Amino acid sequence: MRLKVIAVGTKMPKWVETGSEEYTKRLGADLRIEWIELPLGRRGKSADIARAIQTESDAMLAAIGKGDGVVALDVKGKAWSTEDLAVQLKHWQMSGRNISLLIGGPDGLSKECLQRAEQRWSLSALTFPHPLVRVILAEQMYRAWSINNNHPYHRA
Repeated sequence: MRLKVIAVGTKMPKWVETGSEEYTKRLGADLRIEWIELPLGRRGKSADIARAIQTESDAMLAAIGKGDGVVALDVKGKAWSTEDLAVQLKHWQMSGRNISLLIGGPDGLSKECLQRAEQRWSLSALTFPHPLVRVILAEQMYRAWSINNNHPYHRA
């Protein structure tokens, strides 16, 4: 199964790349994470935020693979424990579909992206900076994978 993370924002700090890559490379051959970075919509004093979100949305929707299951990371989504995520991961793997995870820009995801999503997942009630979300996501995917594969990394 391929897990495609489609995220708004490019040129991440080195610590984000290092952290995300560390957990991604630990995964077994049965789970591959592909990171797709999309440019941030134009923002500034006179920028139209709605247009910026729409530009980001159009790029995200175009990056979703045909037949992919879609999960939107959304503060209003359902919170999953790590064990819940392991169950979700197993379900995604058993479905035979690839999964696209959507991480919006600083103003969130568009209505179209949220409507396209089959699931909405909230990492936390806390607000995280977008670069940190990538590292948390990679680590949690590795942790869920380790639970499903009886790897000792996760100790409850």
